[in-house]
Amino acid sequence: MSNHQRLDDGMRWRIVGRLEAGQSQVQICRKFNLTPSVVSRRNRGATVSQLSRDLHAVTGTRVSRVTVSKRLHETGLFARRPAVFVLLPSTNRRVRLAWCREHRDWSMDQWVTVLFTDESRFSLNTDSRLILIWREPGTRYLPSNVREIDHYGGLGLMVWAGIMLDGRTHLHVFERGTVTGVRYRDEILEPYVRLFRGAVGPEFILMDNNARPHRALLIDEFLESENIRRMDWQARSPDLNPIEHVWNALGRAIATRNPPPRNILEMKTALLNEWDQLPQEMINCLISSMKSRCKACISVRGAHTPY
Repeated sequence: MSNHQRLDDGMRWRIVGRLEAGQSQVQICRKFNLTPSVVSRRNRGATVSQLSRDLHAVTGTRVSRVTVSKRLHETGLFARRPAVFVLLPSTNRRVRLAWCREHRDWSMDQWVTVLFTDESRFSLNTDSRLILIWREPGTRYLPSNVREIDHYGGLGLMVWAGIMLDGRTHLHVFERGTVTGVRYRDEILEPYVRLFRGAVGPEFILMDNNARPHRALLIDEFLESENIRRMDWQARSPDLNPIEHVWNALGRAIATRNPPPRNILEMKTALLNEWDQLPQEMINCLISSMKSRCKACISVRGAHTPY
């Protein structure tokens, strides 16, 4: 039977029945001439209770949640959080692959000239739901175990920062209102990026993403007037930007504060304080991983990487 052939309900529950009878996955594959990937194709987001009810509906046999959970463990499946990534269409994967091939041989002398920048949003009202999937150990980043997202919501603050080897900018908190091209130029490029360009020299490279305010004509004109080079950046690639891990570290620091921020003003104060406390050694290690990030992306032909 082909790996891509969909099992009908009858075959699916014959497999379930044999699993319940104690047969191993390997034995079932041999019996029905199936590959392990076909037998493993199941609703990975189903809860133990749902699986128990489904089994009773089809077979008439009541199986406890404990038994279902035990059987899943015996077949190598454990409840884990799904890996969460941005949506990544095939076009973006091709562009990511080309970019990584272009930069995989860069030396640290080249990466040291890059200011990696990004905006991030920190919310007071985080989603506390714990979503679990059933997966085998070591398969966190397989496509079937990835949960893709497109945007975030909730009440919070938008911030900006930049990191370099042995350096970083201050954390900038955007006050109320939308971040426009004018604000990006006046609040970010003028007070932060221009000064870093002056300190590093003509080799300086700005890395920013393809957000609409960053690509406004007035931004291009400003960068040209200040002789600031910009790195070509592929869309939907936070895993290739080391600052994303810095945002994660900042978020964890905020989450461990006791008491936690209760309003926007307390959130702003906490973000500024925790940003200054982040170790530069961590930032240096993240930037030093750029070669490995490129290699990892190439190995999966532009798909999601573990970074």
